[in-house]
Amino acid sequence: MLEESPARAAQAILIAAKEGVLDAQALLGQILLDGLGIAQDQTLALRWFEIAANGGHLMARNMLGRCHEHGWGCTADTVVAASHYRQAADAGLDWGLYNYANLLATGRGVVEDQAQALACYRRAAELGHAKSMNLLGRYLEEGRFCPADPVAAFEWYRRSAEGGDFRGQFSYAAVLADDGRVEEALVWLRKALVGGNLNFLRVACKTLLNATHPQIRGLAKDYHRRAMQLGDERDVAELVAVVKS
Repeated sequence: MLEESPARAAQAILIAAKEGVLDAQALLGQILLDGLGIAQDQTLALRWFEIAANGGHLMARNMLGRCHEHGWGCTADTVVAASHYRQAADAGLDWGLYNYANLLATGRGVVEDQAQALACYRRAAELGHAKSMNLLGRYLEEGRFCPADPVAAFEWYRRSAEGGDFRGQFSYAAVLADDGRVEEALVWLRKALVGGNLNFLRVACKTLLNATHPQIRGLAKDYHRRAMQLGDERDVAELVAVVKS
């Protein structure tokens, strides 16, 4: 509906939101945040997220956390963000668990607590959250704040990759490559290339340049090319230097 007529869809969402439909209120906040079919207004987006969250909408509560974490429509405040994420997490929302875990793992807005972060990632992963699956896999692979379990890590990476997370796809590919399953690894590396954001592409490009297998190492140029399409001049200059080095 939004793809066919964004402006018309936005108008229908606005009407439903004003009538008190919680899902519409949360969705209105999102389209105002993105400027999809309606003029972008982060302050108004924040207000509609607040209305929906106060009505009990968990994703709107999570989005309030996102707004306060990143300063969308308000002054950035990770303490406030953590409060909203925790409320969503305590209610069992996978995205709330993931975002709260990220703050716990980095000590932003809360006291750093890796054990609790791991517990939140695990709970979100068990709910089917692909990004949390990848991070749970990393804890298990490295044995960080839990016994190392490479078999379980491999399984969580696989599930994350199949769930569409580009970092999970890269992690899964790395384990496959280490196991000598290079052709399978290349398939997942190409999937990660298509879905990855700029920051991921920059880091992954450098990692691929140090790969043992020449076919995998050769993908660094594709990651570099994709990053050039997404990045600004400073990013491009740095990546060109990396690939040529």
